[in-house]
Amino acid sequence: MYCASADWLERNLLRRVETCFPILDPELVKRVYREVLQNYLDDNLNAWELDAEGIYHKRAPAHDEAPHSAQLALMQGL
Repeated sequence: MYCASADWLERNLLRRVETCFPILDPELVKRVYREVLQNYLDDNLNAWELDAEGIYHKRAPAHDEAPHSAQLALMQGL
């Protein structure tokens, strides 16, 4: 797993210094996945999914799924 200071869009790499580094400890990889990445993967209010045709679709909670906002979850954790 790697962490980086920005996404890899060209506009984020012009006239800036960004960093990217590996997480080598297996226990730390699990913790980052559990405490950070899973929150974003569970977002069904503000997230978009890219389909095989290259079209983005806004995610929405399924009928049996609770609404989850990654940003709100992070703010509540402060």
